[in-house]
Amino acid sequence: LVMQRWVGVGALFLIFLLRILYIQAYYIVCYVLCIFVLNQLIYFLQPKDYASLTDSTNSEEPALPTKLDEFRPFVRRLPEFKFWYSLTKAVLLAILATFNPVFNVPVYWPVLVVYFFLLFFVTMRRQFMDMKRFKYVPWDIGKKKRYKSSVSVTKT
Repeated sequence: LVMQRWVGVGALFLIFLLRILYIQAYYIVCYVLCIFVLNQLIYFLQPKDYASLTDSTNSEEPALPTKLDEFRPFVRRLPEFKFWYSLTKAVLLAILATFNPVFNVPVYWPVLVVYFFLLFFVTMRRQFMDMKRFKYVPWDIGKKKRYKSSVSVTKT
């Protein structure tokens, strides 16, 4: 079900991009949508208690658990479903905006593309530096670890 949701929003985004390329207009709508997606992605990658992490870096107490036996799950600032829902609404609104000539503002689109990529790389660099500094990883990849039980079960 999760994969179908993301495939659906990806298809909507592709329809939007094809419409922009076909009519060769509404570049500002595309830029605003991409900035919104970047903002939502940053919220999705941040931990829920991000403000307390950044405030506690100047104090003596550690912000994240330092003991191996202490476990705190990663809780996102923006949950996956809300992230998907906000992106779906944004893409649908952007598609609707391409049917209204009020939003067809003439701009030189290469400047918007360069500026967006500059913003993207700067914010993602800062985000990855924060991940490294606070030692959190917002995704699960690789092989799952199994913990051994301290009680052994024997069959008789």
